[in-house]
Amino acid sequence: MLYYLFSYLDKTFNFPGAGVFQYISFRALGATVTSLLIAAIFGRRIIDFLRTKQIGETIRDLGLHGQMEKKGTPTMGGFIILASLLVPVLLFAKLSNVYIVLLLITAVWTGLIGFVDDYLKKFKNNKEGLHGKFKVVGQVGLGLIVGITLSFNQHVKIRIYDKPLISSAIGEVQRYNDLINPTVTTLPFIKNNEFDYSNLLFGLLPDSYSWIIYTIVAIFIITAVSNGSNITDGIDGLAAGTSIIIGLTLGVLAYVSGNAKFSQYLNVMYIPNSGEMVIFIAAFIGACIGFLWYNSYPAQVFMGDTGSLMLGGVIAVISLAIRKELLIPIMCGIFFAESLSVIMQVSYFKYTKKKFGEGRRIFLMSPLHHHFQKKGYHEAKIVARFWIVGIILAIATLVTLKLR
Repeated sequence: MLYYLFSYLDKTFNFPGAGVFQYISFRALGATVTSLLIAAIFGRRIIDFLRTKQIGETIRDLGLHGQMEKKGTPTMGGFIILASLLVPVLLFAKLSNVYIVLLLITAVWTGLIGFVDDYLKKFKNNKEGLHGKFKVVGQVGLGLIVGITLSFNQHVKIRIYDKPLISSAIGEVQRYNDLINPTVTTLPFIKNNEFDYSNLLFGLLPDSYSWIIYTIVAIFIITAVSNGSNITDGIDGLAAGTSIIIGLTLGVLAYVSGNAKFSQYLNVMYIPNSGEMVIFIAAFIGACIGFLWYNSYPAQVFMGDTGSLMLGGVIAVISLAIRKELLIPIMCGIFFAESLSVIMQVSYFKYTKKKFGEGRRIFLMSPLHHHFQKKGYHEAKIVARFWIVGIILAIATLVTLKLR
């Protein structure tokens, strides 16, 4: 909203200083500061409100050190993240941008799924919350919206340069092709790192049907990453801190992808108008930092599914929008490892129970962070080390820009 206001003032009255709102860097900074202020000012009030309404976490005794001390800690703190995210985006971003619209829908959609789950647990005394199949239906619905929009919206374009940059000078003019509604993505560590999903049709159908493959991939990515984020949200500060690291990585990738000169220099796909997502990402990072102030050990509030599903959903959609979804196993390696540990544990337990009549386990407990808790590590140490691994994975992700 402020973007349109100051653009009008600049064009109509040549208002001093109004032109700075044309710069993504300025608006991203404004979004970050605003999100931090909202979290700082209203975070405590939201926590007090949740405590007044006795919306506290119900703890099931799993034999973990310090676990029962968290009983009654306010949950559904994801509202702090949502408020700190949505308001700055509405103020500083171009609301007509297709990517911003998609991300706003994603944040509200996944936040609503998580809210229903938390509501059923806290107010309807339903320990299981929203049934898993309904969560999946919601995630599939969002995946359909995202996949079809990125496949057919006329404002979704990708520019692929005909040949690698020969000179090291940023800004050299090259021949390029504009692909409208493409179903191409980035394949890491490959010299010509563009991959077209139409290749998966194997010539059985015309390339025009490649949007079906792309939409299926979008559904899978959104479901996997949002559930991975949800699983990671098990100890104080882990999901929020990990999301900050991933957000910073996505911010760099989005800025490069949306900048014609830098994308040309690095020989990556240039995606017109995608740079606007940097404002959303900046607000996302600020919201997570603001929430982490209250969620770091010992946590004063938990985000609940309201926040955890939203974080994963937003990360997935940004990755899809900038065509970096195949980097998710590296970039979101913490989410991936947490999800994989649960899959391995459950699968191996069922297999051994069927074969030997007694279920056996690979880990002391899953998800993975609980395994280390069982081994006697303090949760603050676990979180810090997971963050370090997350930073290493973020660096590895950014290295893919040049390492091919």
